[in-house]
Amino acid sequence: MELILKQDVENLGFKDDVVTVKNGYGRNFLIPQGQAILATSSAKKVLAENLKQRAFKEKKIIDDANKIAEALKALEIKIAAKAGAGDKLFGSVNNINVAEALEKEGQSIDKKFITVATIKRTGKYNAVVRLHREVSVDLPFEVIAQAN
Repeated sequence: MELILKQDVENLGFKDDVVTVKNGYGRNFLIPQGQAILATSSAKKVLAENLKQRAFKEKKIIDDANKIAEALKALEIKIAAKAGAGDKLFGSVNNINVAEALEKEGQSIDKKFITVATIKRTGKYNAVVRLHREVSVDLPFEVIAQAN
């Protein structure tokens, strides 16, 4: 079944992509949730026209995303967390903590666009921040023990 995505769907595609999925997934989940529409010939023509009009706007969005990426690369993020003996953390550090640290630095980025493995020790780590489907940046940060 061919569908046109109306929004980004995790592990499937981005908005306005034409994707092929199994009939049940499309009919019972994507279409009723409003995440996709059937890819009929008329819908494909409308999509092509919309993509043509959006190409110019898309260039500006990508330029803005690249500016934000440069600003993120210049940041030096340190996340303080409670730690016990042997640099082991009480709890963990994840994408929510990275999003909060970026917010303190003046960069508001939604936590769902930040990918980090769950961190259980102090040290230097990398997070991947997806600013646009074509622009993602590696964000180095350091987890340090919180001063008591």
